[in-house]
Amino acid sequence: MEILKPNWPAPKNVFAFFTTRIGGVSSDPWSANNLSFNVGDKLESVQTNWELLSKKISLPSPPQLLEQIHGIDIVKAECNGSTKIGDGSYSDRAGIVCTITTADCLPVLICNTQGSLVASVHVGWRGLSAGIISNLIENLKVPAKDLMVYLGPAISQKNFEVGPEVREIFLRKCINIGIRKKINSCFLKIYKNKIDRNNKWKADLYNLAKIYFNEHGIFDIYGGDLCTYKDSERFYSYRRDGITGRMASLIWFS
Repeated sequence: MEILKPNWPAPKNVFAFFTTRIGGVSSDPWSANNLSFNVGDKLESVQTNWELLSKKISLPSPPQLLEQIHGIDIVKAECNGSTKIGDGSYSDRAGIVCTITTADCLPVLICNTQGSLVASVHVGWRGLSAGIISNLIENLKVPAKDLMVYLGPAISQKNFEVGPEVREIFLRKCINIGIRKKINSCFLKIYKNKIDRNNKWKADLYNLAKIYFNEHGIFDIYGGDLCTYKDSERFYSYRRDGITGRMASLIWFS
């Protein structure tokens, strides 16, 4: 089982991991380390994958699983084995594991410099444009200068084609002219040839997220250099494969 560790200056008592599709027991099209119970994979396969992961990274408690709905709700993580509805969770208690699953959307892990607060957030374009980062900061209730962020494996701009309505949603919701210019720069117009102008754009999810974090005073941001769509050996990609598995992003502190 291949696990990725964030390269960031988090406190030593903070533990953070991103899984890959390598390892596990799931068969195609979820092969092999699918960690989502909601994508059609066999229940026993997903349970086995979680058991293998738990042993490999020494999970201190059952992870807080989420029913992710591309919204903005952030919940407080618990360790009772429940599944909550939301697209992010946070914890100010030691040993509580905040977890999300993704296959192109941006997994974001957050901690404070004191090592006493962690969060994981599922960031797709819908949640990002609707204000999930603002809602996250509101829930964490700590100074922005005390937070650091890691952007995990997601789809890159080169492979993230969206319609004009997506760009318009982001621009319409931004009043500040300077921020609007930055957001607009995250969308690259596609011209397949001189005749076919299909009004499609390529969106930079990584930089869009950075803009929103910066807007809230958070500049200590790491990661953002992988592409789930391109790297089919290591990552699941919904855009690439349709029916497929999900990677997990996990964080806790001791």
